[in-house]
Amino acid sequence: MSSYLVKKQSKAKGVVPAAASFVVPGAGQLINGQGSKALGVFGVALATGAAFMTGLPLIGAVIGIAHLATHGYAVGDAYIQARKKR
Repeated sequence: MSSYLVKKQSKAKGVVPAAASFVVPGAGQLINGQGSKALGVFGVALATGAAFMTGLPLIGAVIGIAHLATHGYAVGDAYIQARKKR
């Protein structure tokens, strides 16, 4: 009976911040209470996205990869940090 009184941790705890960062890089960090990191991630994603969209011929691919890496970092970090907050 006492095992029913213990609240079980959800395995989906980090999914909401990760999904938010997938839509807007840095939103998951903001949900996790990491405002400075959220601003930094959003700024880097915005800068690399804008540089990629300008269509720089030779370095456009490198900037595009940097943008995808920043986006991937935002999603992964939001998920991991939310799971650590248990």
